[in-house]
Amino acid sequence: MKFYKILSSTLLTVALVAIVFTVGYGLGKNNRNTRNLSNIVENQLPYTPIADADFAPFWKAWKLIDEKYLPTSTSTDPKTNQDRVWGAIGGMVASMGDPYTTFFPPVESKQFEEEINGEFAGIGAELEIKNDELTVVSPLKDSPAYKAGLKSGDVIVSVDGNSVSGEKIGDSIKRIRGEISTKVVLTIKRAGIPNFDMSIERAVIQIPTIDTDKVDDVFIISLYNFSANSDFLFRKAIEEYMRSGYHKLLVDLRGNPGGYLDSAVDMASWFLPAGTKIVTEDFRDKSKNVDFRSKGYNVVGKNDKIAILMDGGSASASEILAGALKDNNRATLLGTRSFGKGSVQEYLNLTDTTSIKITIARWLTPNGTSISVSGLQPDQEIDTPEKGAEKDTQLSKAIEFLHKM
Repeated sequence: MKFYKILSSTLLTVALVAIVFTVGYGLGKNNRNTRNLSNIVENQLPYTPIADADFAPFWKAWKLIDEKYLPTSTSTDPKTNQDRVWGAIGGMVASMGDPYTTFFPPVESKQFEEEINGEFAGIGAELEIKNDELTVVSPLKDSPAYKAGLKSGDVIVSVDGNSVSGEKIGDSIKRIRGEISTKVVLTIKRAGIPNFDMSIERAVIQIPTIDTDKVDDVFIISLYNFSANSDFLFRKAIEEYMRSGYHKLLVDLRGNPGGYLDSAVDMASWFLPAGTKIVTEDFRDKSKNVDFRSKGYNVVGKNDKIAILMDGGSASASEILAGALKDNNRATLLGTRSFGKGSVQEYLNLTDTTSIKITIARWLTPNGTSISVSGLQPDQEIDTPEKGAEKDTQLSKAIEFLHKM
């Protein structure tokens, strides 16, 4: 099953959410059947010897454990030979150095299946591993994390006093999630200030989608995520914009961690002629590359002035929409550099009880820019508001910029 929620990812409203699945990896639209690798593997064994890999040390280590290993405690759960196989696969997968490529042994595989199909209580924040640290992509608007003051770019150092260093992101998320109305204490590292603790009360997360507003001669669409119904709501917002008689549009994608690929493609289609490239799914085997193109709604006037406001919390589907309009000369990017989440994961059953999630592709903007490398750089930088500022100075400056266009 290839999740196309990117869009990784990535975004049924779970709680913390492990909204972690935001780019290249999502449920819902564009679902592909789950593939089971076990039959494929069995039919292909034995494998052709791998010329540049020596398996002798592996088997020597296996034999040494058989001969010499003694558990340090009698309470230690005994490990079977199959447990060792799962451990070996997990180590191989981890050696790729990609936080989005993961092996799920039996217990974890079952939990993962339950997580992507269920609803959980959490704090309402999109999390990713960035520079080997558990990093906040964005808190969801009006979520417990948002109200507590968690910010894009914050690094979570520990959960309830226990370090997350070296821990799998899924394990950290499990500890952050919990029962409704209970609290979790996060130790936060934020640039320029000493580490501090933040207590957040868990809740079932309701993800907001869209707001519209008018300021002077600028029409504003604030989009908070790319959910299953966001394309329909965006259509309503575009219709409202067209009826308003305005010709200056600001699409605010700040703090938007992404969602469904289909929604991003549909939204871009309101601005672009049919067949215009929106994003490329770039595979290792370039012959498999797929271009996603505009559906050709193209109702927004060619002479209308359009700007997209983004920040470090704008990720995945947000970056696809922004990159498509920028590269096709339909919008100016304002704000600060986006997060940089542009990879695609495929989820497969390895056996009947285990599974694996593998990064298989990356997203490229129409001009070939890889979103994952460093995100998108704005055409006009506008700093985020200072901490505690009552006025949204970034939004005000973006509106000012549109006034002058």
